[in-house]
Amino acid sequence: MFRIIKEGGVLVWVVGDATIKGSETGTSFKQALYFKDVGFNLHDTMIYHKHSPPLTHTRYEQHFEYMFVLSKGTPKTFNPILDKKVWKDHRKVKSIRRESDGSVDFGVPSQKTTKTRGNVWKYNVGGGHVTHDSFAHQHPAIFPEELAKDHILSWSDEGDLILDPMCGSGTTCKMAKQLGRNFIGFEISKEYCEIANKRLGQKQLNEAIVPMVRGLV
Repeated sequence: MFRIIKEGGVLVWVVGDATIKGSETGTSFKQALYFKDVGFNLHDTMIYHKHSPPLTHTRYEQHFEYMFVLSKGTPKTFNPILDKKVWKDHRKVKSIRRESDGSVDFGVPSQKTTKTRGNVWKYNVGGGHVTHDSFAHQHPAIFPEELAKDHILSWSDEGDLILDPMCGSGTTCKMAKQLGRNFIGFEISKEYCEIANKRLGQKQLNEAIVPMVRGLV
């Protein structure tokens, strides 16, 4: 990934930890540090907060995964997502002294109704929430379409190229297409390729998503 990404390009790595013999593996942190070792900048450590049903554990319910935003140099593009404010900003703009008569304009409260989103993103998961493509749930781990959409909007512009090297059911490619980006998707499973192509409205296998031959890089 580091070799093929252009200078200023961004890689979003979404990952959670497995639990083996009662202990979380910590592989997410190991992967983030390895990305730094090969040359990536760890631009941001984000949280994918999942509104998911509870499970039976001997610890608090796992409601999140990491989203490591890695860049090759300084990110070329950042289009921050703006959310509506839930509170009114009563702070006044900076006061200004007029040079002509020495009077002071104390300003007025900010009129902004939006603010830049934080780095914890919340999405509903489960049937009917991640996608309306019911057949796509043949894949066991679908990302919410909104998650892919928000990252594509944040780190790219129309006409840019989006790559998903493990594209599964094609969520990233579908959202890239809807947002006017070019895309390339790879997937080792022919079954998942067929699902992805169906979601993309492609008529023939391999027209959009290319099955990888096992063992080839």
